[in-house]
Amino acid sequence: MRHALAVLLIAGAVAFGTLRAQEGPYRFVTAIPIGGEGGWDYLTVDAQAHRLYVSHATKIVVVDTESNKVVGEIADTPGVHGIALAPELGRGFSSNGRENKVSIVDLKTLKTIQKVATGENPDAILYEPARKEVYAFNGRGKSATVIDADKGTVIATIPLEGKPEFAQADSKAGKVFVNMEDLNSIKVIDTAKHTVAASWPIAPGEAASGMAIDLANHRLFIGCENKLMLMIDNTNGSVVYSVPIGEGVDANAFDPATSLAFASSGGSATVTVAHEESPTLLKVVQTLKTVKGARTMTLDPVTHRIYLAANVSGTFSVQVYEMVKGS
Repeated sequence: MRHALAVLLIAGAVAFGTLRAQEGPYRFVTAIPIGGEGGWDYLTVDAQAHRLYVSHATKIVVVDTESNKVVGEIADTPGVHGIALAPELGRGFSSNGRENKVSIVDLKTLKTIQKVATGENPDAILYEPARKEVYAFNGRGKSATVIDADKGTVIATIPLEGKPEFAQADSKAGKVFVNMEDLNSIKVIDTAKHTVAASWPIAPGEAASGMAIDLANHRLFIGCENKLMLMIDNTNGSVVYSVPIGEGVDANAFDPATSLAFASSGGSATVTVAHEESPTLLKVVQTLKTVKGARTMTLDPVTHRIYLAANVSGTFSVQVYEMVKGS
């Protein structure tokens, strides 16, 4: 009887903990229908222009984040993975995985200006504003192609030895950090020399995909396949803290205004929301229920909304979540 009571108490505590985990600062607000066939990957927000860029098969769909309406598209981006934005240049840069090229796009007209050859299967892509350079991370090419954002020319090709996933830049430090999914490590690129300056193991994490950065506190947040989000000191590579997350993580985000870090997990249909209590402590404040397959995500740092792409009941859409007032 005592054993049965203990089991009931434990089960109740687990259920209560799960219930409490569902509560928190974020809630579902709307779904933006996109439609069309094909897969998807990264989403990118231009907060000042109120634009959301959604990769989708052979194009990038552009959404107005004030009206939540599709307002245009960037065509001819075969196997597109992501888009990096250089607002001061009026340009966007898409990684076209199936043609091993980066498209340079006029953000006003959404027309392609030119295409630049990269290594094999460019995937993640970022713009480094201090040097006005674009980094295309080539999955099968095991390298990074560095492009002059203004001239549209290749500056360097950096060997990476493995499969790069997502990356972040710290312009003041002159560094770009990139997850190496198959090496369980982070490569640190010196942006002045275009060479790998360091390689950091991520144990206990494995097969990291998403990455976000807290520039003020010099912290990286990375989502790992073994259901952990790590907080890493980006000055020396030490793993400072970790929290459990869901299955099938693919993206991370960090909001400097709220000190919230996010990990989106498509397998478990959840977003783990954790608060950076200090540079040495993360605290999970919500396990936000999303939809199955919603693995890629981006954050609008002005509205604090998060956007996740998913196919729901046969229709491709963007799921929108916002902070509850008073949170």
